[in-house]
Amino acid sequence: MSGQGSALPGGQVRPGRPFSVLPVPDTVEVLELEAPVGTLTALRAHPAGPAAGGTALLVPGFTGSKEDFLPLLPLLAERGVDAWAFSQRGQADSAAPAGEEAYTLDAFTGDVLHVASLIAELTGHQRTHLLGHSFGGTVARAAAIRGGRAVFADLAMLCSGPHGWPGRKAAEEARLRGAGKQTDLWTLDRPEAARTARRAPERLSPTERFLRERSLRTSVDHLLGAIGVLADPADSTPHLAATGLPVLVAHGAYDDAWPQEWQRTMAERLGARHEVIADAGHLPNQENPAATADLLSDFWSHTG
Repeated sequence: MSGQGSALPGGQVRPGRPFSVLPVPDTVEVLELEAPVGTLTALRAHPAGPAAGGTALLVPGFTGSKEDFLPLLPLLAERGVDAWAFSQRGQADSAAPAGEEAYTLDAFTGDVLHVASLIAELTGHQRTHLLGHSFGGTVARAAAIRGGRAVFADLAMLCSGPHGWPGRKAAEEARLRGAGKQTDLWTLDRPEAARTARRAPERLSPTERFLRERSLRTSVDHLLGAIGVLADPADSTPHLAATGLPVLVAHGAYDDAWPQEWQRTMAERLGARHEVIADAGHLPNQENPAATADLLSDFWSHTG
């Protein structure tokens, strides 16, 4: 896709290159965003005409990246939304500083606020719709609390709960620490596929190749920092309520990453809209993107 004006003076927003082998639709632009942490990679899909639905920033979850939203971004653009997604620090081809101390909730949150400021500067839309998926929802919630209504129009929590719990993903943490920094979860989870990849990489499907390459490029420090965030039992729901931001809490009908009862109760405490997406589990952005796009478009049309 051509640049279509997706650039800022000084190279803060500039054209980028696709990561790995997943095809990028012609209607989706690959970008690089300059941030204090370094270069963060992004995808953008925007309408052929004016963005009547405003701008939206989508934040991916644990072990994820911007590519998690590839099926969703063009559908949002068709519904009049200028939709952006970025890979968080340490994910895939985004900047990956060394050390677990670089991957705190405050650090992740600062990146979201910086990306939102770039979007506002480029598009002229001063307030952005914010969506966080799973771990990205925890980050987006913190960004919404810090930025408030001056930065964001609303918040959508997609398959994300009010807080974590001690010991969450303890097994993954133990395996990562036991294997050292020269490993990745895809290899640890799929030893037979990893052996196949070493012997005959052409036997991997494009999706498996992408997942392998993303996992290999994702920082172990990032994963350990994210696990720490996900294990935090602190509940910031009252602080989110105090912002006055409209909130959507949505999850797939078969989502099991956060207790669905927690998500429903969180919505009640916030006075938020709560929706269950049919024919989807923890990844409705991939498993039922059309229904997810319809839901988001409807929510944003009443809040922007």
